[in-house]
Amino acid sequence: MVTKTERNYYNNFYELAAKVNSAGTPDVVLRYVVKKIAQVLEAKGASLMLLTPDRKQLLHTVAYGLSDWYIRKGPLSVDKSIGEALEGNPIAVFDAVEDPRIQYREQAGKEGIASILSVPIMLREEIIGVIRVYTGERRSFTDDDIYFVGAAANLGAIALENARLYEAVEQEYDEFRQQMLEWRAALGDEWMSGVVVTPPDEMEDLPTLTGF
Repeated sequence: MVTKTERNYYNNFYELAAKVNSAGTPDVVLRYVVKKIAQVLEAKGASLMLLTPDRKQLLHTVAYGLSDWYIRKGPLSVDKSIGEALEGNPIAVFDAVEDPRIQYREQAGKEGIASILSVPIMLREEIIGVIRVYTGERRSFTDDDIYFVGAAANLGAIALENARLYEAVEQEYDEFRQQMLEWRAALGDEWMSGVVVTPPDEMEDLPTLTGF
């Protein structure tokens, strides 16, 4: 039998999936995902952090419920900040002020953070970052909590992939449009001379773009 808590998670996961599949911009979608996670878990805040290319630091990419002061407190070292989550397993910290796995324990206390749940974000079988949930009181996260955040993290990865694809298509369209403008300009210059001007050969390989 499905419990009330499980039903709540299912309903909110459905809303998250619908948002990721919407026409919203990647930034808006990611902010929605992070905000929704915090609200569903009734937490103080949440953050999506991505690994730097050298995989030595985590960068706050999208955050909800956290002060700018806390977000900008300093670089997050993978070796000093719940690094186990980047090995593929969710990690729950019961006391963020005392746990040595927390890099900025004093700052966490000043921010009013008591417990932290850190869940890896995986894209194409590669860990690219984490989603963290912060509570204002000490909390033991349940299996349902961890499962929901993990599922939401996967949706966050899909949103990031969509952002990458969107950027690639947008760049491809800009290049296509520039080539078309150059071809039309050449056509105008050569029209009176009777020279036939054809589009560049590479245009034949470009996909048909619609919806712009």
